[in-house]
Order: sequence, then C-alpha cells, then structure tokens
Amino acid sequence: MLILIAGPYRSGTGDDPAKMADNLKRLEEPSYALFRAGHVPMIGEWVALPVWRAAGGARIGDDLYEEIFHPVAGRLLSLCDAVLRLPGESKGADNDVRIANERGISVYYSLQDVPGCGEARVA
Repeated sequence: MLILIAGPYRSGTGDDPAKMADNLKRLEEPSYALFRAGHVPMIGEWVALPVWRAAGGARIGDDLYEEIFHPVAGRLLSLCDAVLRLPGESKGADNDVRIANERGISVYYSLQDVPGCGEARVA
C-alpha cells in the first residue's frame, strides 16, 4: 500500500525551523518499518517542501505556503491506500484523517495495526 504518514509538522512549533525539522524526523520514523512490510511510505512534506521552495517560498506560513501545503496532502490522498496517523495535535493531520474517512481510505493509529507491521517498532 501507499501509506500517508500524518502527524504534527508545523503545529506547536511557533514556526521554529529546528522544531519543524524535529517533527519531520518523527514523521519519518515509521517509514522504514512500513517499507520493510512491503508498503511505500509517503509524507506530504516530502512533496510540499520542494514544490514550495521551487515556487519561491520565502517564509513559513506565507501565501505560497498556504497554497501548497494542505492541497498537497489532499492530492496525495487521492493516490494513497491508507493513512498512518501519528500522535500529537495537528489540524493538518486531522484534516488528512477526515478526508481519508470521507473517501473510505483505511486509517491506522498504530504502526502495529498496519498489515505486515505486527510487532514493528518505531526507532
């Protein structure tokens, strides 16, 4: 399955780039376990960040940022088979879950619940 990993990225960071980088690292943690289980992990920021930079994005939260970041997740969800929702407050991740539910896409709240991951542990 193509699985969107959703969780906090910008939320709770005060737009501090170091905190956002830490959040991205946390989002990436289950990616190898998903891959080993035969899935393809996907994170919206892996797509949105280079698109935003290429478009001339200058400041987190600028108009271009808003134009790109959440729509990327919506577009990815049209391709994804499932969502892995990681813990933590995040309006964007909550929106991903809402869209997934509307579209009948499976939502997992634990890596262990993803088919093939069983006893997998996040690093």
